[in-house]
Amino acid sequence: MDNKKTKAKKQVPLRLSADLYDELASWAEDEFRSVNGQIEYLLTAAVKKRKKGNKQAEK
Repeated sequence: MDNKKTKAKKQVPLRLSADLYDELASWAEDEFRSVNGQIEYLLTAAVKKRKKGNKQAEK
């Protein structure tokens, strides 16, 4: 597998309410991340949690 392809990032347009954006921006600031970085962090954590949950359900 080409390591360059696995590290490539996709651009995804995302529409958020102003209130949700403000909450994410505040949270991101608390954790010294950009809003984009915070969204990526949260999505990554959610995917890992989902994968972990699926593995436990299989047992």
